[in-house]
Amino acid sequence: MDELIRIGIAEYAISKQPVILRTAGLGSCVGVVIYDQERGLSSMAHVMLPDSAISRNREAEIGKFADTAILEIVKRLRANGALRLRAKIAGGAQMFQFKYEHESMRIGERNIASVKDMLQKTGIPLVAEDVGGTNGRTIEFHSKSGRLVIRTVNVGTLEI
Repeated sequence: MDELIRIGIAEYAISKQPVILRTAGLGSCVGVVIYDQERGLSSMAHVMLPDSAISRNREAEIGKFADTAILEIVKRLRANGALRLRAKIAGGAQMFQFKYEHESMRIGERNIASVKDMLQKTGIPLVAEDVGGTNGRTIEFHSKSGRLVIRTVNVGTLEI
């Protein structure tokens, strides 16, 4: 059985071993999986917010923001020999319905857009996604097979 690594909110993990990376409680947050299957390298980040510009302590909050989390993960994976990185993402739900939705309240949409933008800027193809909606998710990435298992509240299980 592969080791299970739990990633909390605003955290990230990188592994060189066969593992299962899991994060729960993805509401408006986005789970980002970046991996090189041929080299056995995998990572997951539980991104809370789109942009680190609002951070007072960027170094301590790398995993919290789409821009810093993705840049750090890509840098570390490439330093470990990654050549063919790919990404899968899930989450970014609109958890709260407001009568007058202000742009700042649309965190899920903004997180998805920022994650996709950072993947494009770093040259990493997005090979699968399950984003949006109004329900929370738990995701599990199985590094050996490259499967991302997504359990969505009130919807069921999907594999991408």
